[in-house]
This record gives sequence, structure tokens and C-alpha cells, in this order.
Amino acid sequence: MKRFVIVLISLVVIAAASGSALPQSQASIDKDPRLFALEDLRPGMKGVARTVFSGTETQEFGVEILGVLPGFPGPRQSAIIARLSGSNVEKTGVFAGMSGSPVYVDGRLVGAIAFSFPFSKEPIAGITPIKQMIDIFEKGKVDETNKPRAPRLVSFAQLAATEWKPTLPKQAVTATSLIAPVSAGSPLVALMGQQMTPIATPVVFSGISQESLSLFAPQLMANGLLPVSGAGGSAAITPLGEANEKTLTPGTSLSVQLVRGDYSIAASGTVTFRDGDRIYAFGHPFLSLGAADMPMTETSVVTVIANVNNSFKLSVPGQMMGAISQDRAAGVFGSLGRAPKMIPVKINLHTSRDRTETYSYEVANDSFLTPLLLNITVFNTITSSERALGESTISIKGEIKVKGQENVQLDRRFSSSNSAIMAAGSVATPIGSLMSSGFDDVQIDGVTLDISSSDTKYAGTLERIALDRTEVRRGEKVEIQAYVRTEAGKQFVQRIPVQIPEDATPGQLLVFVGDGSALQEGSAAKAFVPQDLGQLVRAINKVKKSDRLYVKLFRITPGAVIGTDELPNLPPSVVATLNSDRTSGGYTPTVLSPVYEMELPPAEFVISGQQLIGIDVVR
Repeated sequence: MKRFVIVLISLVVIAAASGSALPQSQASIDKDPRLFALEDLRPGMKGVARTVFSGTETQEFGVEILGVLPGFPGPRQSAIIARLSGSNVEKTGVFAGMSGSPVYVDGRLVGAIAFSFPFSKEPIAGITPIKQMIDIFEKGKVDETNKPRAPRLVSFAQLAATEWKPTLPKQAVTATSLIAPVSAGSPLVALMGQQMTPIATPVVFSGISQESLSLFAPQLMANGLLPVSGAGGSAAITPLGEANEKTLTPGTSLSVQLVRGDYSIAASGTVTFRDGDRIYAFGHPFLSLGAADMPMTETSVVTVIANVNNSFKLSVPGQMMGAISQDRAAGVFGSLGRAPKMIPVKINLHTSRDRTETYSYEVANDSFLTPLLLNITVFNTITSSERALGESTISIKGEIKVKGQENVQLDRRFSSSNSAIMAAGSVATPIGSLMSSGFDDVQIDGVTLDISSSDTKYAGTLERIALDRTEVRRGEKVEIQAYVRTEAGKQFVQRIPVQIPEDATPGQLLVFVGDGSALQEGSAAKAFVPQDLGQLVRAINKVKKSDRLYVKLFRITPGAVIGTDELPNLPPSVVATLNSDRTSGGYTPTVLSPVYEMELPPAEFVISGQQLIGIDVVR
């Protein structure tokens, strides 16, 4: 009994000691002598703020507290309104990249500069109180990986799509109009200067052409990101650096790297507070991603560009020092000494001038951002060496490595005036489908692509088909002649031998000849809910290819589609079971049952179109 009491007391002592190592409690936050309590602020108080205007050294500028705006950006939250002073900020105003700049009164941290008034004649800013930043990240440290997620409905049209449109999450913090001089939703609202908005986050695109950037700029700007075309061409894939007391101190510039390697895409802001290995920055959301996993790097500022519309910081990311793990309404949170999981990408581009160029880079691992980043970089890879305007033919082959699953195979070819956009979309689409599937075990281990380009358009249309005879016996071969006409007006015939199955039922068969998109569109299998990740991967690999012809024989008889599988020639008893009064749903009835399907090798031309013809099977 005595030994039991001693053991019990020891466990209590150990538990108390381990509890002291947990993140600081709410009471300790309120009493932290480093922090200035919001309720103690008074109008007229003066202090200083820190940020980097050039290089890596922080510079101070003046701050005068004007008051507190309660209820912004949300209920039970507040924003501090302050006037900035100093030669630098009087020239630039509140600029993009200043987000997170720490403000001190009497040597204690008040919060992060995070909001501005567009077109204001004075550098007046909104400050996110530091307590709000710490509170939201202390409350947000919940392991979301153990929460169940439901698989989502997937359509075959979505899997076969070649034009991918970004769907970025909407900002949790949006502009708040203090006066409403124009109708709600008017495009003039943002230009009236009567809103307090989160300071734009400059995203520097290095190695990305202005044309590529312009395609995606509207979506980026709608989410509070300011696209900046950088002068550099790449950012090194650096290993994780070792932090010391001078690493990412308050006021220094910080970059969240989205792409690094031969391309660099990085969002820059300012460190607000460092507490041990924990970094608080920005003061407003980056993209409101919630849980995140992106490289956090030290940053050198080239200069601050003074701009009438929106001044911004031009910066270059440096050594990776940790990872951003949270992106929420009050800012971003990261940890030093932790490396994020990135997705390696390798592209071999075979140009129309018989040259091969290789690109290697990494992209952030995020369900929203990864497809967008791949779309931008693949499109830019093609257009950086090949024509961006005019007709061209682009073939893309490669694979997407998915941990624990078979590789997703990519084999597409496009011949049109927007081939580059379609080729990039054909990579982003399967990545987006995988990462937004709802399964917790999706891990993309790499993307490898071989892209070939030609300045000539090779496209043709299937005009008609013909059979060498109208009756055929089971097991015999029939020849289909497919007549294809090119855009130049020339016609050629592709002869397709097809063997009738030995077990084919006598009667009429329908012969379909057409491109993969037409066959997919006419299929009864329109959408399905994958049971597991493996089924989704197999479905992606089964998507018909739009650049070649398919031959498919159908018989008019009841059938069904269950999930991704076609069940032809069902016996009457099975059909009756599926149509039972006690069950409903779970399958799609069909009147055409597939008997035979063949994919033809790709021809010299990208052929589109479809034709149907009947043939009789006799005994």
C-alpha cells in the first residue's frame, strides 16, 4: 500500500511537470509582461513599429494610437486604429508586405499592423491585438487528421476536363465599408477608399512570365493577394536551417514559399512575435487555409516600391527555417526547426526546335493551392519556350506518384489555339480530384512530365464510317473504314479490323466509332462516389483519351452501371432484384450493354467526332 501511494504521488508530480510544458494558458497570456493589454490602450498614446524597408535589418517608425474599433473584423474582436509617421512610411504609406509589423507602446507588444484604408491621404493603419493572434492559434491546435471525412461525388466529365479553374478559399476577413455611397457588390466599392481592408499580401512570382501571371491575377487579387512579377528566375531548394536567437525576430521579413526551385512563388509578410520556436506573423489571414504545411523562410527585401494605388515590398526568399502550420483569421503561425512536406515536380520539355529542356522544382502540398501552382508552372514551362499565340500541337505524358497506390498515368494530346492551357489543365485536374477527394490518406509523392510541342496544328474530323459487309458470324472479323478530313481539306481512311466476340448473341449490334470525349459523354456512367482512394485512382486511369478513336460494340439489352463498372447482359432475375420494391438507387439502368471495346493507337492527327452504324450477327 505504501509503494502504491508513492507511485501515485510520483505520477501526479510528473503530470504537473508535463502540464507546465504545454502552451501558455489564457491566464499567462493576459499577465505576460511582454504584451500590452488592449484595455489599457488610450487615444494619444505613442509608440514605435518595426519592419524591413531594405535588406534584412529592421527599421523603426512612429505610431500614434487613435482609438479602438470594436467588432472588427468579427464579433468579440477589435482592431486598433493608429497613425504611422516617419520618412519611410510617409513616402510609401501602408504597403503590401507590411502585414505583421509589430507595434510597441512602452516597450510592450501591442499587436500587428494588418489593415489599411485604400487611397487614404495619411498612413493610417489597423492593428490586430496580439492577444487575438495568440488566442486563435492556441484554440486552433486541434488535430484535424483524425476527424472523419466523407468521400465526395466525382463525375467522369470532371476527371476528363482539360480546362481547370482555380477555386481558392474566400478570405475570412473581408473589407468593411464604413460608408455605403454605392450599391452593394458594385465594382466601384473597392475604389472609393471608404473601406478598411486587410493589407494585400505581395506574392512574388520569379521565373513566371507576365502573360502567365495575367491569366490567374484576378483570382489571386480577389483573395487579397497582390501578384508581383519578380526579376529573379529561381529560388534554391534549401535544406532546413538551424535557428538561433537572431532568426525571424519581430519586424523581420518572412516568406511563405509556395514554389521553389527553377520557379519561385513566395508570399511575404512580417514577423510579429517570436515565442521560443513559435512564430506569429501577418496579423490577417494569408488564404484562410486553416491547417497548412508550407516552407517558412528568412527574406531579404530588395526595396519597397512606392505606388499610388498600392505600394508593395519586393523581396527574395532565403534559407528555409521552419514551416507554416496555421493560416487563420488573425494571421499565420509557424514553427522553427520543422520541415514541411513538398511535392517534387520534374518536366522534360521537347521543343519544336529539337531541344530538350529540364525543369525541376517543388510545390506546396495543399488541396487548394497545389493544382493552381501546377497549372501556372506547367503553362509557363510550355509558353516560355514555345509559342503562346496561334495554333500548336502539344502532347503530354507522365505520371503522378500517389503513396500506396498505382501511379496515375498521364497521356494526352491537344491540337488547337489554346493547347498550352489545355495541357496544363490536364495535369491540374487529376491532382485536384485526388487532393479534394475527402480521403485522409492522399499523399502525392511526385509529378514527372514529358511534354512535346509543335508549331503546327494536326487536327481532323471523323466524317463518316462504313462496313465491308452488313452481316457477320460470331468470331469473324469485320473491317470498319473511318473517313477523316483534316482542316486543310484532305481526306484519309483509317481501316479498323474488329473481331466479333465468339459468345455474341445473334441479332443487331450497334457499332460506335468516335473520340474518347464523345464516348465518355455518351456513357451511362456519369458520376460515382469512390469507396476508397484506390478506386478513384483506377477511375482516373480509365478516363478516355480525347485525341484518338475508340471502337465500341453495343447490344440493345438491359444492363446497369454500379459505381464505375458496366454490367452488361444482365439476366432477368438480376434486373428484377435491382428493381425490387424494397430498394432504390445504387445503380444506373441502361438499355445498351457493351459487348466489345477497343482503343486505337494515336494517329498523326488529333481526331474528333463520332459515328454510329448497325451490323447483324447471324448464326
